Amino acid sequence: MRVSVAVSHFLEKHRYEALQLKAVLFDMDGVLFDSMKNHTEAWYEAISDMGIPCTQEEFYQYEGATGKWTINCIFRRVYGREATASEIEEIYIKKSRYFNQLPEAVPMPGAGELLTKVKEAGLIPVLVTGSGQRSLLERLKRVYPGVFSKSHMVTAFDVSHGKPAAEPYLKGLKKAGVFPYQAIVVENAPLGVEAGVAAGIFTVAVNTGPVPTEQLKQANLIYPDMLSFAGDGFDELMEAVSL
Repeated sequence: MRVSVAVSHFLEKHRYEALQLKAVLFDMDGVLFDSMKNHTEAWYEAISDMGIPCTQEEFYQYEGATGKWTINCIFRRVYGREATASEIEEIYIKKSRYFNQLPEAVPMPGAGELLTKVKEAGLIPVLVTGSGQRSLLERLKRVYPGVFSKSHMVTAFDVSHGKPAAEPYLKGLKKAGVFPYQAIVVENAPLGVEAGVAAGIFTVAVNTGPVPTEQLKQANLIYPDMLSFAGDGFDELMEAVSL
């Protein structure tokens, strides 16, 4: 779909007069860092330790959700109940330990270029992640220095209802001081795309992981990777918005 057509469809659907961009809301894992391989391996090890059958692939489906949501999803499937607070804490500590033992995730190709364009365009970059992995949040400051201010971050610690609920992105809008028609979301996960769309924000999906493109179809635009969007994709979107 042409970018200008996608923008027109979005405006018509939400009855917005224009897409007046002031902020870009970024997911972290799979968008800014190529970290999902580590997350899926860590989840697989932590859940397998409990004797629960699982595969690494299934955790890609939970990408973007909080640790609590992921654990409860597993518990409902296996035990027919939600996990207790102590069970959630124990499992997430174990998952974090496995995660921190793995090699550091590299920055996602294209992410730096896109962040530079966002800053040069005078737009506010906002982090909206379901992650509570403090090691990655600290590394965000080192790899992308001066990009994300603490006041413009929404993490697993800030929400009651994580993705696919709209709350994380609604909080991102609030922290940036903008309305839904003044922002775009950059996501790579089905649950994250669902959250961005639910918040009424123009949502761009970058398929950086082994997820069927069909599962991202709710997004207003879909790109095969971050490099594609960071290059001509973002420029075309800015041109379409200014028409």
